[in-house]
Formats: sequence, structure tokens, C-alpha cells
Amino acid sequence: MSEVDIDLRGVADFTANPYPYYERMRAAGPVHPIRTDEFDRVWLVVGYEEGRAVLADQRFGKDWRATPGEMGGDLINANMLEADAPDHTRLRKLVARAFTARRIASLRPRVQEITDHLLDVMVPGGRADLVDALAFPLPMTVICELIGVPDLDRSAFRKLSNGVVAPESPQEEGEAARAMGVYLAELIEDKRCSPGDDLLSALIAARYEDDDALSPDELVGMAFLLLVAGHETTVNLISNGVRALLDHPDQLAALRADFGLLDGAVEEMLRYDGPVENSTFRFARERIEIGGRVIHSGEPVLVSLASADRDPGRFPEPDRFDIRRETQGHLAFGHGMHFCLGAPLARMEGRIAIRTLLERCPGLAPDPDAEAPRWVPGMLIRGVRKLPVRW
Repeated sequence: MSEVDIDLRGVADFTANPYPYYERMRAAGPVHPIRTDEFDRVWLVVGYEEGRAVLADQRFGKDWRATPGEMGGDLINANMLEADAPDHTRLRKLVARAFTARRIASLRPRVQEITDHLLDVMVPGGRADLVDALAFPLPMTVICELIGVPDLDRSAFRKLSNGVVAPESPQEEGEAARAMGVYLAELIEDKRCSPGDDLLSALIAARYEDDDALSPDELVGMAFLLLVAGHETTVNLISNGVRALLDHPDQLAALRADFGLLDGAVEEMLRYDGPVENSTFRFARERIEIGGRVIHSGEPVLVSLASADRDPGRFPEPDRFDIRRETQGHLAFGHGMHFCLGAPLARMEGRIAIRTLLERCPGLAPDPDAEAPRWVPGMLIRGVRKLPVRW
């Protein structure tokens, strides 16, 4: 076997539209070692069944600290997304109570109120960047209020968050990760001095079995994960979803005619062009064969959620955007024990934002004067930096 099957370095249009590349990879097999601008060599799982299996297989670990070789890490890495059982179980249990169905349902009026306020500001202008005007501030406001940091410097945080999850260079990523760790440690210390009735205060005071508390690093890691994952997914669910509707006027018209299709439309948006293109890293704990390929202990693995959700073996005519499609089983929020804890909140925010936007802006259309899209770099997040629209 060659060192890599596929070399994506310098492929200019991959970020803008990776789906034809994933299609060709799937046709050649469900698992490939690839090289990209970010990775010298990583296994990429592109098939649906194989991807779902890897996501649920605990022989693929998430904790980079347990992996042989030289691995770096920052304060923000001590989070449950990068932890294995039993640490993952302990950390997830501490925050799960904030994301129960009842708790999420209780947030609905506030999410609607925030959405209405943002659109009150946006609509009179007749045109806007939908990311700045709605898709970013809505989930950011919700998660900040839930955690207990309503006065967060959102401009500064957004810059750091972008530097971590979608960096333009390895240097930017390292600098942003370190700065984010310092920023959150200071935030936590302020909250420790002035606790409130919020999730971050509860985490600071939390005790687990045998009176275990979260370590300082774990508090920083948890704050990072809740704040970043709590807004980043929904930002791109909303913006990608609106892009898909604008690109498919027949589907937009069908949704406007019957908002009873909204729940299914949001699920199709997640499947068709979801906010997370590829999973975060997993590492083989032992020699594992999957999809006819042998992955050796310690080798890094990514699951392409975007490719899996366009696998024709699971979704017929997968490149067709159809809001009436049966989307059950899509992997946009992952699978297995690392399934996104905030998925119900993201879904609710997406439904409220998109329905209210369409109701308030019946003439919604792409802005014809807009420049070419600036795509979020990297293989983690799928979306655009700006979405200029008019109505």
C-alpha cells in the first residue's frame, strides 16, 4: 500500500465543495489514508456504515494523552470531547442535567425572544450579512446566558474560537488555543468569586463520587467545549440551511407553504450540508481492520460526517436536497457516546431562527452584489464566513 491513497494538498476547490471528492473516495473504498494541508497522513473514513461503526467503537480512543508519540495539548483540550470512559462518563454526567428535554423546552420562549429582537434590528435594513445579524448572535447569546457569562466579550471570543476550530495556519491555531485557555481561566476565576444560578457556577461547585471536583484544567476544557460547541454548530446549521433553501427555490416554496415540514427540513439541512464536516480525531488503541484496511495502534482517524451523509448506500440520490426526505440515522451530530449533547438545543434554535426569518422576510434572496463566498478553512467546520442576503 502507498503511504497515502489521496493527496489533497493545494486542491483549491476542496473547501468550497468537497462532495465530489468524497464521492470519488467512496467509489474507491470506504476508508483511505490521505494527506492534506493540515495532516501529513490520517485515515479518513468516508462510508456511512464504516463511519457509524468507528464512531461507536471504543477501540478508537479520543484521549490524545493516552496515545504513543509526541502529542501536544493545551488547557482547552481537557474536555469530554477529548476524553474516554470513565473520564468522559464523569464529565458528561456533570453537564447533562442542563440539556434535558425539559430544560431545553423551557428555553424556547427565550430563544424566540432573542430571535425576534435580532430580526427587529435586521429587517428594516432590507439586506444584511445573515451570519453577523442572526446566525452567530442567536446561539452565542443563548449559550452565554445558559452558562452564566452574559457579559462575555463576544467579538474577542469569536476571534479566538475561529482561530481554534478553523485556523488559517498552525501558528494561528496554537496562539488561539493558548490565548483561549488564559481567557477562560480568568473567566472561571471571576465566576468563582461571584457565583450565580448558572451552569458554570454549578460546575465550579460540583462534586462527583468520592467528593471529586473538576480540576482547574477540566473546568477550562468544559467551559471551552460548552461555549464553542454551544454556538459553532448552530451558526453553521442556520447559515448552511438558509443557503440550501436559497439554492433550491422549489424546496423553499414548499416550506413556506407548509411549516409543518420544518422539522424534516432542518434534518435534511443537517444531512445535506451539515455544520461539522469531519469528526475530531480518534486514535486506534490496537490493530483494527475496517473497510478492508488495517489501521495500526496509535494511528489517527477522522470520520467524514459529510461524506457518510451523502453515501448512496444509506440515502438514495444523496446529492438531492429534499425536505421531505427520510433522514433518520444521519450522522451530523455524531454517534455513540460522543453524540452531541447539545443537539436538541441546536435543532430548536435552528427551527425557530429559520421559520421566523422566512416569516419576517418573505422576499429573502441572495444579495446579487455580494462577493464570492469566503469558506471556513479546514476540514472540521463546514460553512461560510458571511452570507449576504436581501429581502
